[in-house]
Amino acid sequence: MSNINLVIEERAASIGKFMVGRLLPFRQKRMVGPFIFIDHMGPVKLNERENFDVMPHPHIGLSTVSYLFSGKVTHRDSLGVEQIIKPGEVNWMTAGKGIAHSERFEDPAMLAGGELEMIQTWVALPEKDEEGEPSFKNYTPEQLPVFTETGVWMRLIAGDAYGLVSNVKTRSPLFYLHVVLSQGARFGLPKEHSERGIYIVKGSVEVNGVTYPDGKLMVFTKGVDPVIIAKENTTLLMLGGEPLGERYIWWNFVSSRKERIEQAKEDWKQGRIPLPPNDNKEFVPLPTENSKPAGSPPPEALS
Repeated sequence: MSNINLVIEERAASIGKFMVGRLLPFRQKRMVGPFIFIDHMGPVKLNERENFDVMPHPHIGLSTVSYLFSGKVTHRDSLGVEQIIKPGEVNWMTAGKGIAHSERFEDPAMLAGGELEMIQTWVALPEKDEEGEPSFKNYTPEQLPVFTETGVWMRLIAGDAYGLVSNVKTRSPLFYLHVVLSQGARFGLPKEHSERGIYIVKGSVEVNGVTYPDGKLMVFTKGVDPVIIAKENTTLLMLGGEPLGERYIWWNFVSSRKERIEQAKEDWKQGRIPLPPNDNKEFVPLPTENSKPAGSPPPEALS
């Protein structure tokens, strides 16, 4: 019997002028633990002739987690936060009852041909926290636990795994790891959590004698302990945790209640979710695609 429950192929999706690789949501597996959305942006070279900025847009009922491998992004939100996001940092924005934010590419070095590579995930909130106050917190790499041994380097982005505990404040049991394996290194999944996934960012791994290349998210059956072998120098993101129950997702809105999604649509249309005070001259309008009700994959979901 295979240790792998499901293999999800990265799919091309558009956010503004960016094409990204999307892993979640997926029709056969909407969430892995509390993680309900995964986008891989880049690697891509930026230049000043193209505008890749993501204008202000809203979220409810989730936390966005931005993690860069390369480049810089300027985050601005309704709380007045302005944060330059750098590689290796964790930027955890909890939308709660509603927040708007933008992501701008303003660094001159970046626009002169710098490379951007970024992972953004959304973490659904427990029902008791869905209508909480919005917040934003930046964590530097020095604040995050790192473990090394022969052929293995890993940083715990959030949660707990392998006896490590991250300083990042979360609302439910989860783990999120950046792992770098040298060719031939052998690695196992954390056993603390019931739902576990591995996204192959770069390189390839072997599981049960089958080789899997980059761009795939492997979701593992509860209770198994597979051996993961790096076929070459490989970068992984490992994530998962405890399931929260059914969630509905439409555009950038996540909720345990369908009617809350409808309220969020109207709130954004009527301007009841504030724009970032230092980035309020433009915004992304509510999509007009009415054919996808709450609970379907988001139309043109923005990070």
